[in-house]
Amino acid sequence: MTRRALITGVGTVLIGAVLYTFGIAPAETDRIVLRDTDPAIVALGAEIYQANCASCHGAELEGQPNWRVWEEYGRLPAPPHDETGHTWHHDGDTLFGLTKYGVAALIDDPDYASDMPSYENVLTDAEIIAVLSYIKSTWPEDIRARHNTMEDR
Repeated sequence: MTRRALITGVGTVLIGAVLYTFGIAPAETDRIVLRDTDPAIVALGAEIYQANCASCHGAELEGQPNWRVWEEYGRLPAPPHDETGHTWHHDGDTLFGLTKYGVAALIDDPDYASDMPSYENVLTDAEIIAVLSYIKSTWPEDIRARHNTMEDR
């Protein structure tokens, strides 16, 4: 191996390590970070929520009646996203995956039937994060704090 090839190889490895370490390059361990304290993100999320989610989950995030009871056709009604629901029990990565890919993909069961559509080809990742940030911004402070603690694990 020539000295030039050795220097080029070592340099490439070092640059890659720096990019990975400082987060310039994408990493497999990237986590979804909700921006519930950013007014611009929350406002955008509120608009997107009203246009894409409110018809099922309610304009006030109240969900559908009897959301814990299976419908006759074998599906659950849309749950609330306010503090009375279970949304805040899930971390940002899970919420993002549910929204982007749907329940069936998240639980790896292609036969799971849900009225919740996948938004992979409807909303951008940034728009999904904005919606989830808006939802989180509506939770009482104690629930937001509990969610933050869960996110920090």
